[in-house]
Amino acid sequence: MKPELSNIKSKIKEVSKHITWGNLEDQDKFMHLLPNRKRLMDTVKMIAYRAETSMAGILKSETIDMPAARRLLQDLYATEADLLPDTENKVLTVRVHNASRPAANKAFIRLFDELNSAELCYPGTNMKMEYVLALNESG
Repeated sequence: MKPELSNIKSKIKEVSKHITWGNLEDQDKFMHLLPNRKRLMDTVKMIAYRAETSMAGILKSETIDMPAARRLLQDLYATEADLLPDTENKVLTVRVHNASRPAANKAFIRLFDELNSAELCYPGTNMKMEYVLALNESG
């Protein structure tokens, strides 16, 4: 039994732990991002991170610290919303469905008030974006 075990151990030691790119089959080789594409993706990620940081700063309060604000934003990003265009008044209403916690709804209302005060237009249109929480419309 011991000679077999030492035989197997020596065979394992002979096996290379790393495979070089040249040794891979063509079907196993993966595509690298071109440098410009990687730069573009890194730029988009950086812009998204900065936007999230700015919005988290708006959500921060005595009861909400930065990590909690980021978690609230992640919940918001996953929340369903209705897009209600009003071409007559040139307004695009983004009606966000209620969060599961009333405290989160209050934080979102604060964020939406700040976003609405910026009077942003939807890109490529002249429609002003207006963010509302669904509970505001029903009372």
